[in-house]
Amino acid sequence: MSSNQNHHAHGRLGVGFVGSGFNARFHMQAFQAVRDADVRGVWSPNLEHTSSAAALARSLDIGAAKAYASIRDMVADPSIDALWLTGPNHSRLENMEEIVHAIEGGVGTLRGIACEKPLARNVAEAKRMLALIQSIGVAHGYLENQVFAPQIETGRTRLWARGAASTGRPYLARASEEHSGPHAPWFWRGELQGGGVLNDMMCHSVLLVRHLLTQPGAARSSVRPVRITGHIASLKWSQAPYAAKLAATFGREVDYAKRPSEDFASVMIEFETADGQILIGEASTSWSFVGAGLRLSAEVLGPEYSMSWNTLNSGLNLFFSREVRGAAGEDLVEKQNAEVGSMPVIANEAAAYGYENEDRHFVRAFLGKEAPLLTFDDGLEVVSLLMAAYQSAELGKTLDFPPPGLDAFVPAVARGTWKGS
Repeated sequence: MSSNQNHHAHGRLGVGFVGSGFNARFHMQAFQAVRDADVRGVWSPNLEHTSSAAALARSLDIGAAKAYASIRDMVADPSIDALWLTGPNHSRLENMEEIVHAIEGGVGTLRGIACEKPLARNVAEAKRMLALIQSIGVAHGYLENQVFAPQIETGRTRLWARGAASTGRPYLARASEEHSGPHAPWFWRGELQGGGVLNDMMCHSVLLVRHLLTQPGAARSSVRPVRITGHIASLKWSQAPYAAKLAATFGREVDYAKRPSEDFASVMIEFETADGQILIGEASTSWSFVGAGLRLSAEVLGPEYSMSWNTLNSGLNLFFSREVRGAAGEDLVEKQNAEVGSMPVIANEAAAYGYENEDRHFVRAFLGKEAPLLTFDDGLEVVSLLMAAYQSAELGKTLDFPPPGLDAFVPAVARGTWKGS
C-alpha cells in the first residue's frame, strides 16, 4: 500500500498551505482542534518564512509539515490531499493558476481547495477563480471564519428556533469588524490588496449579516440582495502624522499622503425574501478603531427578540498598573493596542473567531463527510457585493444590485486615483 493510500485508509486529510504569514499561522493554531487532518506542507515565495511556518506546524504537533520549493511540488506529493490558499490578495489568482496547471498536466491530484477571504480583488478575478476550480472538478471551500464562530452558530440557531419560530423572522442584522490597522505592508497598498478596509474586512461583515438573516437550512439565495449603499473614507491614516508613521513602519511605497486607501467603510444592503419581505443588513469596518484590540461584533433584531455579540466582552480581563513593564505584543488580543490598564483577554482566539470550527468543517467536507457550507460561488457573490459598494461610494448614491458594469469595475482605490474623499 502506498503512503497516500495508507493515509486515506485512516480517513485523514493531508493539508498543504499556500502562504506562510499571519493568516496561515492562525489556521495552524486552529488545526490543533481538528481531528481528521495533518498539516504536511507549506509553500510561500519566502523560503525563510516557509520554513518557519512549517516548523510552527511541527511544534504544534499538527503534522510533519515540510517546506516546499513550489506549489507544483506540493500538488505532486501524494501525501498532500488539499490546499489552503492563505497568501496575499495579489498572488491568489496566480497561485490558483499554478495549482490548476499542475493538475491538468498530470503532476498530481487534490481532493479539495479552500481559499481565504476575499476570493479575489474584483469580480473579473473572482469569476476566473471560480472557472479555474470548476475546470478541474475539485471540491472547493470559501474560508469565512466569522459564520463559524461558536457564539454566532449558537446564537443564530437559538434565535431562529425560539424567537423567529413564534414571532416571525429577523428583519435587521448588523455586523462590524474593527482594529487599528493590518500587519503587513501589502494590505495598505490599494493596487495590491484591491482596495482598503472595505475589501479587506467588509467581506466578513456582508456575508455575516446575510447569514444571520437566512433561516438555518434554507438556501442563502432565499435572502436576495436587491439594493446597496456604500460609503468610504480615510479618517485617520491620511492625516500627516499618521501617514508619516505608516511610511516609517512599512516603507515609502505605503504613501497615504498621496495614495491613501479607505480606513473606514459602511454598507447598507436591502435584501428581499421569496415572499417579498424587505430585510436590512448594516455593516461597518475600520482600520482607524482605537480600543483594546480587534473587535468583532454583530446584532440581530426581530419582532420580539434580539441577539448581540462582541468579542471584547471575553469573560476574562486583566489589569496592569503603570508600574508593570514589558514589551508591546499581541498576547492578550489580536491587534492589541495597550499593555497597561484593564485589558480583555481572548483565551483562544482561533476558537472565538471561528477558525477551529471552519477548518474542522472543510476538512470533513473534503473527506466527503458533509457538504461544504461555503464555496467559491459564495466568494464570488461576496466580491460582487463589495464592488457594488465601492461603485455606490464613488457615485454617492444607492444602487440596484447587481449594478451594470460590475464585471469590469475596479475601485478607484485599487487604481491609485482615490484621494481620500
